[in-house]
Amino acid sequence: MFGYVEPDKPELKIREFEVFRGYYCGVCKSIGKRFGQVPRVSLNYDLAFLAVLLDSTQGEMSIGKVERCIAHPIRKRYVVRRNQFIDYAADMNIILAYYNLRDKWSDEKKLSGAFGSMALRGAYKKAAKRYKEKTERIESLLDDLSRLEKEKCASLDEAAEPFANIMREVFQCPHVEDENKRKVLGWLGYNIGRWIYILDAWDDLADDIKSGSYNAILLQFQYNGGDLDAFKAGIKERLDFSLTYSLSECEKAYSLLGAVKNAGIIDNIIYSGLIVKTDKVLQGRCKKNEKESI
Repeated sequence: MFGYVEPDKPELKIREFEVFRGYYCGVCKSIGKRFGQVPRVSLNYDLAFLAVLLDSTQGEMSIGKVERCIAHPIRKRYVVRRNQFIDYAADMNIILAYYNLRDKWSDEKKLSGAFGSMALRGAYKKAAKRYKEKTERIESLLDDLSRLEKEKCASLDEAAEPFANIMREVFQCPHVEDENKRKVLGWLGYNIGRWIYILDAWDDLADDIKSGSYNAILLQFQYNGGDLDAFKAGIKERLDFSLTYSLSECEKAYSLLGAVKNAGIIDNIIYSGLIVKTDKVLQGRCKKNEKESI
């Protein structure tokens, strides 16, 4: 369900792209330093964006250096130096990746989920220990989501609510000292979570029909087994409206943060990247969770 939040690379300035990649590499190195090399493969764009966003709440300039890494041993890359926000994003990445893999095994019986969650279990325990209460709330919300799926909830809004609140919990970073900013970050996270859930449900339609897995879109709009393209064409406008509403709320929340640091990168993602991704997925031009090398 992760990997949708990314920049609109053609519209990003070269320097801004280098900085964004520097945060991505910073989170990756934080994972490697504190959890080992294997968990680094779980990193996705969503948590790199979180690191950029959270760090923008502080006035100090980001500090980094050019260095090599295990994934790119030949050419050195700019890496933003570890700080509390990069480490926090790394911890949240481990926690969310572990639950995502665990659910793939329990819900879909995918061996990749079983082996992946086993590989991340040690790292998960370390990260969860640092944020015990937050992890407990995330697990409780995942239980709510699982219950709604078992009950075959036919309301897309209701089904999206637990995941939206999970992302609210993740974005409300305890290291952000300003309480008002934490609340704004939470609302931004909530709407990104809602957007991700709905977009992922759309992206999964064909696979879920084939496997018989739960999908709130199929239930709410009463898919009857007919032509999928015709079904999607009939509901696309309503889904687009719902997704656009969440993105507009993201934009409102972001404007309240008044970010100056990393503003070019975040502007690109909030005002362009998420919209481009929405269009790609709705038009069927985006392979699920496709991940280009950065």
